[in-house]
Amino acid sequence: MCNLLRMDLYRLKRSWSVYFCFGILLLMTAATFLMVWLAGTEEGGKTAVKIGMMTAAQAAEHGSLEGVDLLRLFRRMGLSGGVYNMMLGIQVMLFVCSDYQSGFVKNIMALHQNRWSYAGSKILTAGIVNICYLTGQFAFVLLVNARFGHMVPGVGIRDSLFFISWAWMATTAFAALMVCICIWSRSVAAGTLAAVLLGTGSVVEPLRMFLDVFHLGGWLDDSIYLTLSMGPDRYETVSDLYVYLVGAGFLGIYTVVTGVVLKKQDI
Repeated sequence: MCNLLRMDLYRLKRSWSVYFCFGILLLMTAATFLMVWLAGTEEGGKTAVKIGMMTAAQAAEHGSLEGVDLLRLFRRMGLSGGVYNMMLGIQVMLFVCSDYQSGFVKNIMALHQNRWSYAGSKILTAGIVNICYLTGQFAFVLLVNARFGHMVPGVGIRDSLFFISWAWMATTAFAALMVCICIWSRSVAAGTLAAVLLGTGSVVEPLRMFLDVFHLGGWLDDSIYLTLSMGPDRYETVSDLYVYLVGAGFLGIYTVVTGVVLKKQDI
């Protein structure tokens, strides 16, 4: 599997899609900070009035940044709304489906008979891309916040490591789900649809609302989407560690299912 992983990382480094998806995340980060500055600060409010974005009366009642720190803002930029999962899922879809579109998967399987190695390599590659995306975006958040004069209060290293580590576990589990769907369907359209609908909660949220009518929606709180939306920002009690169990559990399940699906497929 090490050879497969090395090859996947080499191909990924030369792929335009990995940089394109990351660039969208960075653009979203910059746009979010600009909107927060315009709507949440007095100086930004004056600028918003000048450009016609809001009236003087609205600017006088500009929003407050009280209770908002960098971790919460970082989370709201995409993790809690599903945009981050969607972009990560699209990147995974493009990478996995390219093997089937080009027929390259046949060459891989001819050299590597163990299909579990192929599944493991794809999921490990997705995990590596994921940690690069998360840490890179968070570093960009710190940089842009400094550029805006530390408009949003910072957070400690301990809190940052806790949040990013469990968020990485949960989002890597989602990436593993995308690998599974793409290997099973071999379809760019199916992979894109899954990234959009599952990543943004367009399936989970309506299902939870429907089940709540019968008081049965509570179990969906432990889904990947709602865990990213409702999980703890900081470690306070041992019960906060449940987010690691959710991420590791789904990651293990989707990895096994991916391997089983691949072994039963004809290449």
